[in-house]
This record gives sequence, C-alpha cells and structure tokens, in this order.
Amino acid sequence: MVFQGRLALGGSRGAKLYSANCQSCHQANGQGVPGAVPPLTHLDQVVQTKGGGEYLIRVVLYGLQAPLTVQGKTYSGVMPPFRQLKDQEVADLLNHILTTIPKSEAKPISAEEVKAQR
Repeated sequence: MVFQGRLALGGSRGAKLYSANCQSCHQANGQGVPGAVPPLTHLDQVVQTKGGGEYLIRVVLYGLQAPLTVQGKTYSGVMPPFRQLKDQEVADLLNHILTTIPKSEAKPISAEEVKAQR
C-alpha cells in the first residue's frame, strides 16, 4: 500500500520489517540516498530476470559489498546481512517492498524459496 509516495506505516508484517530494518537507509519511499544508498524502485526489473527473486533473497540474507550500478548510477556502500530474520520474515519483507515501491506484479516470494537460499 502506498500513501502519498511513502510506504504505509504499520499494517503488514512486511511493512513493519521494512520500517525496522530497511527504512533508515533506503528511506520511507524506497528512493534511497543519492550517491550513497541505491533506490529500490527498480526491483521489479530485477525479479523479471532469471533468478531475480533468488538474488534478492541472497542480498537480504547475506548483504552486499560490491559496487552496484542502479539506473545508471554506481553505489559502493555496504548493505549488512539480515540472516537473523526468519524465512517467513524475509519473504514478507521482500513481498512488501515489491508490492509497494515498484508496484510489481511478480510472483510472491515464499518462505520455502528463502529457506532454499540459506
């Protein structure tokens, strides 16, 4: 659910997980911080590529340290791993992001898919 360009606060488990774990870097609206933290608005395109959902799961579980180019801009920050999240929490978090920021119609990510990537 999007409200005036911002992620809905409260509500779903995924929204609460986003608020607690992602919002401080990627911002409430998923736009990131120019030059420092990439936006999440392109993730629907990532999911459409082969293995895209698995890639997103691995990024949440294991973090990301390599330079990353998003929408023509390069980011070299470090995203910490979130291995402490349970499989269902990772699925809820990613499904929330995918349905509120890029408004993707991608197949939902399941807890079983997360478990397979651990």
